Amino acid sequence: MATGTAAVEAPLLYPLQNAWGQLAAEPSLVDSLRGSRDRLTIREASDAGWQPAAAGSLSELRAQAETEKGSPWPQPLVSHYARYFRDGNRTAYEGLVAGRQQRLTRAVVMAALTDPDARDGWIDEVIDGAYLLCEQSSWSWAAHDDVFTRAGDVVPDRTRPYLDLGAGEVVAQLAWLDHVLGTALDERAPGLRSRIRLEAQERVIQPFLYRLDWHWLGLNGDVHNWNPWIHSNIIVAALLLVDDPALQAKVVARCIEGVDRFLASIPPDGAIDEGFAYWWNGAGRALEGLALLEEASGGVLNPDLPVIRALVAFPHRMHLGHGWFLNVADGPARAHEGLPWDMLHRWAVRLGDSDAVELAATFAAIEPVPNAAAGLGRVLTQLTSRTQLGSRSGRSEPSKRPDLRPSWGTYLPSVQIMVARQSPGSTDGLTLAAKGGHNGEHHNHRDVGSVVVAVDGVPLLVDAGQPTYTAQTFGPDRYRIRAMQSAWHNVPAPFGLEQGTGRSFAATVLQEPTAEEPTLALGLGAAYGLDHAEQWIRTSLMNRESGSVVIDDRWNLPARPPEGTHDVDITYLVAGTVRVGEDATATITTVGIPTVTSPVGLHLRWKPATAVVLVDEWRLDDPLLSDVWGHKLTRLRFRMPEESRASGAFTLTVEATHD
Repeated sequence: MATGTAAVEAPLLYPLQNAWGQLAAEPSLVDSLRGSRDRLTIREASDAGWQPAAAGSLSELRAQAETEKGSPWPQPLVSHYARYFRDGNRTAYEGLVAGRQQRLTRAVVMAALTDPDARDGWIDEVIDGAYLLCEQSSWSWAAHDDVFTRAGDVVPDRTRPYLDLGAGEVVAQLAWLDHVLGTALDERAPGLRSRIRLEAQERVIQPFLYRLDWHWLGLNGDVHNWNPWIHSNIIVAALLLVDDPALQAKVVARCIEGVDRFLASIPPDGAIDEGFAYWWNGAGRALEGLALLEEASGGVLNPDLPVIRALVAFPHRMHLGHGWFLNVADGPARAHEGLPWDMLHRWAVRLGDSDAVELAATFAAIEPVPNAAAGLGRVLTQLTSRTQLGSRSGRSEPSKRPDLRPSWGTYLPSVQIMVARQSPGSTDGLTLAAKGGHNGEHHNHRDVGSVVVAVDGVPLLVDAGQPTYTAQTFGPDRYRIRAMQSAWHNVPAPFGLEQGTGRSFAATVLQEPTAEEPTLALGLGAAYGLDHAEQWIRTSLMNRESGSVVIDDRWNLPARPPEGTHDVDITYLVAGTVRVGEDATATITTVGIPTVTSPVGLHLRWKPATAVVLVDEWRLDDPLLSDVWGHKLTRLRFRMPEESRASGAFTLTVEATHD
């Protein structure tokens, strides 16, 4: 998540503290949260008020639930847990845990929507799934547990539970099912709800209150997406599983303090340095937690704040077209299925952000069926809010603040990201995204100076995105992964150098874009450890008059460093089908990109024509990459002629083509 803070007076640094003051303190919360469960939109299943809204198209969820009902549950074993420590594989364990939790989510939905006289079988399914979670030795994902680094063990330590994303997801799931099916659980399995509360206390509530060394708290100033993700789940647990009002208020007050640290880290432009994909499990989680607090407090805790408005605007500002979004860091270029667009829609309507309303409504209409992978809380929220979407394309009341997306595109100075459109306010034609930033960002890829070019919303000069996570992903060998390297991003390689890692390996903005002149000029020298930023200058511009994107590189390099080569390359990563001509031109088409049926493409031409074009094929065997791009990506390396290695220029001009 973004870690910059606004240059404002100290009292404004913490938005919730500034807005809520003593309302967020424990004594006030005891009163404000009294009777909170009765104020929640998500009701107990015995209250039929929300069931008509939930009775939409659930055929896919129902079919899968009925198929798996009565069959053996996914059983994560210690050998699966240990694999992360043995060979770096984290999916063997996490996949089984996810399968167990998704099955439980489907069972809860079926139990809630089935007539009480005919749902005993579904209640038993829920009981079994919930009890398996209570018996599961660890709620933490193996990749996060400190058991190996602390004790050298590969077996979870039941006496020292680790509070991570996985534990937060489990406790929230148990809290929601307890809330929705509580009466039925008491009738069918007396004692289960007490067991759930005991496990929640020991594994989540107590570690949260009595340990302050959790890195995700952000006490060291490094605030990332774990902070709101875990805090929002603990808010759910506190409201629904903690029965002592004083203890409940204590936990909620601590959560408010934690989320406030996250909000204080958000820059004024609302940018998230981890990008669109992680927005949903960072900023999106914060929005969910704050909305729940507002409901629970009867509106006393009102989160209508400037920082919230900025966060709500971020997804539509990163939209390229269709299901494609600008991806930076560890994120795919296509939006995941099952995202809670209804949540974003509610916030956008409330805040009067018409662009966000339109985007969220469009995607909510495309994905109307709840996806269990989103988690029980999000599924229940989607089911209970479907009638609120009403007319999916309806616009809200006029905004009380200036439009956060100028029609030409957008510029986010905190992360130095420009998105410029050939057709203002439309995804038709070319879209250029250019990024500066630094290489100490969260989930960082070495991508300082990178560009993405899309035609009719489909990216063809691309960022590969996120491969499957392993132990290597967040270890010392992270940048041995191809997708993380600057050599496989759309950036230069002066003397064959890789970009460095850390905040000092950064871009310097030489020209900021405007609506009249959508041009971003960056000094990139520092990203490669060169002496001066302006030893390599990249200028990326949208030329609407000619209908082209121009990326101009100019350099004046020092003596070749010992670790460098004699070569000066400029790299572009291409999706689809590439044909390189003999006249300093190339064409790219969308052929080979999954889900893309419209035959559009790009025409490239470059100067000097004497640059040698090297073509490298990247065969994709990782499903996270191949599902987005197909079976391959292609790297075009433009190698500069000998006479312009030390000092020279290279210009790439990109135009759209339509068959």
